[in-house]
Amino acid sequence: MNSVFLLRLTFDFIAAGLLLIGLSYWWLGNTVHEVAGTAMFLLVIVHNVFNRRWYGTISRGRREARSLIEVAITALLLVTMLVLLVTSVLISNTLSGFMSSYGGFTIRQIHTLAAYWALVILAVHLGLRWPMIMGVGRNLFGISKSSAVRSFVLRLIAVVIAIHGVWSSFELGLGTKLAMRVTLDWWNFEESVVGFFIHCIAIAGLYMFLTYYAMKWLRMAKH
Repeated sequence: MNSVFLLRLTFDFIAAGLLLIGLSYWWLGNTVHEVAGTAMFLLVIVHNVFNRRWYGTISRGRREARSLIEVAITALLLVTMLVLLVTSVLISNTLSGFMSSYGGFTIRQIHTLAAYWALVILAVHLGLRWPMIMGVGRNLFGISKSSAVRSFVLRLIAVVIAIHGVWSSFELGLGTKLAMRVTLDWWNFEESVVGFFIHCIAIAGLYMFLTYYAMKWLRMAKH
């Protein structure tokens, strides 16, 4: 397998991990939050540099439902990341403290809103590319033959993660965060740190699951 391609995937998953670290603000504190966010944005830039040719194919691409959905999700993810970047600079206290006077409560709310929407949209983005990711996994582990048992186990795991993701959405109050409603119901990191990350990963897994099977249904409906 192409080593550059593997390096790109590694950078992408590190960026996703940094997003999760950024969401744990009340555990790690402001400085780590800002450093993680800065590193994530640098990796997002690297991702777009690696995938710059894809943007040139948009105008020439076929106007199929899947292609339009991919373009729309990518556009939403870019907008969300730009909102995160701008609000990050405005409310920064460590890396760009000279701008902190421009950031208030509303800017912080928008920043939080964009962060949780980024988690959801990124999961959808990954769900659209899940067949490719599974192909990479098969190549890495040298799996060349299909297996009904393996497929059943993987699907069962996916269902369990999706169900956990529904529960996690309520545990983290995802609906209130995506709607930018003011709430004091934040995760208590003194009780559990691992639990927070498990909930975030489960939520991402839920939206990846929904996206993958929605695309599968769309493909089946077309044929």
